[in-house]
Amino acid sequence: MNTSRHINDIYKQHSRRVQATLIRLLGDFDLAEEATQEAFTAALKQWPDQGVPENPSAWLITAGHRRGIDLIRRRQTARQNQPLLAEDEHATPEADTDRIDDDMLRLIFTCCHPGLATEAQLALTLREVCGLTTEQVASALLQKPATTAQRIVRAKRKIKEAKIPYEVPERRELPERVQSVLKVIYLIFNEGYSSSSGDGIVNLNLAREAIRLTSLLAELLPEGEVFGLLALMLLHDSRRSARQDENGDLITLEEQNRDLWDREQIHSGLAALTQALQLTPTAPYTLQASIAAAHAQAGGTEDTDWSRIARLYEVLYQEVPSPVIALNRAVAVAMRDTPEDGLKLIDELASHKAIQNYYLFHAARADLYRRSGDLSSARAAYQRALALTQQGPEQRFLNQRLTQLDSA
Repeated sequence: MNTSRHINDIYKQHSRRVQATLIRLLGDFDLAEEATQEAFTAALKQWPDQGVPENPSAWLITAGHRRGIDLIRRRQTARQNQPLLAEDEHATPEADTDRIDDDMLRLIFTCCHPGLATEAQLALTLREVCGLTTEQVASALLQKPATTAQRIVRAKRKIKEAKIPYEVPERRELPERVQSVLKVIYLIFNEGYSSSSGDGIVNLNLAREAIRLTSLLAELLPEGEVFGLLALMLLHDSRRSARQDENGDLITLEEQNRDLWDREQIHSGLAALTQALQLTPTAPYTLQASIAAAHAQAGGTEDTDWSRIARLYEVLYQEVPSPVIALNRAVAVAMRDTPEDGLKLIDELASHKAIQNYYLFHAARADLYRRSGDLSSARAAYQRALALTQQGPEQRFLNQRLTQLDSA
């Protein structure tokens, strides 16, 4: 295998975990990010001649840790970082493998500390755990990039100044923190399941990491919503192999080859859903997982129980009255009844300011106009959706729809 390509694969798969561990070792977000980049730069120089080490993550953590201490000394901040420099700089972090494996969860709990505002928690997690750019974070949270950047900087400063601990809280503290943690893990999964930009739909590493973290959290806190989120992610992720064709183009749920869905993963998702339903039957993640289960258990779009899905969205909207959930409910109603019935509900959402820049709102509207035969309105909505998305496969899909409308 080409060494540079191998290193690039290792970067995609392990860079976030390496950085999470370096945040623990160095105690500084920005310093850890710089040390991570320095470690991979060193790998690009050394590994082609020396070979890729047996444990590349451990090598990178050790190199990054030493580089981080060098950077501290160079900046002449030894007094402020005396506890750090007092450590054995020749220690081998790779020996503590269990702790390294949990560093991503520690980082999430740090980002979700109750001392931080909810908006700051979400922005910081997407930036530090998912590795999104500030612009991508702003897009995901429907915010302006400048506002997002300020929140991230302030959150990092508060963590440092308030000495917020880098740890998973004690069991008695978990319940008050778990909702924030579940929310950010779900955001991590969403970025993995459907990347906000680029030429790929799926970021497999992020999706798997979100599932791994939720499985770990279920062992720490076996509550209904933890199982609900785990079920939701497993059921969605089971469709992964059917969501793109050989050219990387998007395949809609309606057109997917369901023989490619991972039945073993669906079985695991349904088992987690059973646990969730016993504990929190009407909680938001459990309800969403129930909707995903209805799709997973159907042989095709025509066999899908749209009446049940629409009812579940009604209950979910009562729990979480967000315009995105209302949009999904409208689509379910359109599939159960008629496109015109769905469009009436979508039109009621048009006054929500936040959803105006949500490309899926315009894409769903366009699809229902297309199904109803209003091709002129469909074209305008597709064009609006196209202007808002930064994901290559989505852009190609929307262009294909526009071409089809022109042919019609």
